[in-house]
Amino acid sequence: MTGSRKAGAGTGGGVRLRRTAMFGLSFLVLLVAGVGWGYLKLGGSIDTFSADGISGDRPPGSSQGQNVLVIGSDSRSGDNSKLGGGTGAVGRSDTAFLLHVYGDHKHAVAVSIPRDALVDIPACKGSDGKWTAPQHGVMFNGAFSVGETAEGNPACTQNTVEHLTGLRVDHTVVVDFAGFSALTSAVGGVPVCLPQDIYQRDLSPKRPTRGAMIFAKGPQTVSGQRALDYVRLRHGIGDGSDIGRIKRQQAFVAALIKKVRSQGLNPTTLLPLANAATDAMTVDPGLGSADRLLSFAMSMKEIDLHNTKFVTVPWRYEGARVAIVEPDADALWASLKADRTVDGKDASGKGSGKSDGKDGGPASPSADVPVSGKGITVAVYNGTTVRGLAAQAAELLRSRDFTVTTTATASRQDHTSTVIEYGPGLREEAETTARLFAGARPVASGTAGIQVILGSSYAQNPSADPGAPTPSTVPSTVAGEARSADDDPCSDLSYG
Repeated sequence: MTGSRKAGAGTGGGVRLRRTAMFGLSFLVLLVAGVGWGYLKLGGSIDTFSADGISGDRPPGSSQGQNVLVIGSDSRSGDNSKLGGGTGAVGRSDTAFLLHVYGDHKHAVAVSIPRDALVDIPACKGSDGKWTAPQHGVMFNGAFSVGETAEGNPACTQNTVEHLTGLRVDHTVVVDFAGFSALTSAVGGVPVCLPQDIYQRDLSPKRPTRGAMIFAKGPQTVSGQRALDYVRLRHGIGDGSDIGRIKRQQAFVAALIKKVRSQGLNPTTLLPLANAATDAMTVDPGLGSADRLLSFAMSMKEIDLHNTKFVTVPWRYEGARVAIVEPDADALWASLKADRTVDGKDASGKGSGKSDGKDGGPASPSADVPVSGKGITVAVYNGTTVRGLAAQAAELLRSRDFTVTTTATASRQDHTSTVIEYGPGLREEAETTARLFAGARPVASGTAGIQVILGSSYAQNPSADPGAPTPSTVPSTVAGEARSADDDPCSDLSYG
């Protein structure tokens, strides 16, 4: 059971928070601040969850690196109820990431698992003490809700991640959004940039009116409730998808770590950060004391910001959900199991950088091959109000040997991201087509053929790299480079 601070159920209005950034911030701050924690003495207790629900059928441990599962909870219990975001007393997790710390303790990679990813949830222990039947092809975030308690079920999420990846999870950390709010305030706010004005309806799409403006266009610093509002944004910014939000939140993590570093690692700055970080977390019993948590953070004090990467598990859209792409995902897990970086090298930078997958490294990505549309026939529709967009896209497609049969205006002109609709048997062709359009997502359709429906994202960025990967193989983002221009946060489009 968790500590008393987490107990109790509460409710709040609005839209449920979806945060990759939120739940990783507190734990990553522990890592980057760990070098200075030797000067601090942390008081109070650390909340832990019961290990009784962790499966007995687990992958073997490894002496090569450590794996830490970080889960974001939008529980309505305790202080969380004051911050809004969702309804109901059942704790939920929208996304999570598996942090692999390499054996050299100088490199790390965080692999995000989208909340909508379809996975198999193995048997889990419910609140009644009984083990559930395995579930197949269900949403990943359902694991945290097994048992329907306010605190959620981190043990079940850990079982699911171990079943999915074949990697043993050494530690599990749950972070709530009340702690996140305190953390962003303790650091003095995080710089972000908005590509346009944001209104209340962008945060709560069911509002009948646009409402008041909550963020003005341009660079600004957010903390507390405003930081929560920023990281939960989906509509009215970027391509409107959860995947786009994950990328933006990963950049937010990098910005916060950078802010911590810039303030200097000294007792004056670290004490409020350390208190906020520990208050935000519930951990497995192996980290259940200040001494253990401090020892763990100190063991990773040599990890450099520029050696920390964020990636998303290989994925593609499966209707309204997300499917994990194989064998790409298996190659990723194999590389981590072998303590090799996602580009096929070992953590020290040695290795060829390419692999056929037989040595535990990932196979060479298909994105290295230029897009060729030979034998692929498509129709192009302009889903925006920008004139001439369909003709422009058709020219691009023909330059890559696609056959374009139609250019026309779509039935709706409010598309934000480009959609590649495909009929039966045409998934691979649709994924090839998607590689020409940044952020495009293939969607199965009952209509024969392939239809390219252009969104405003294409109008803003029509020059996508023709060799860029499909959404299923999104390249990693180096945390230290997520904000490429220190003096101009708006230069990083991942914030849009």
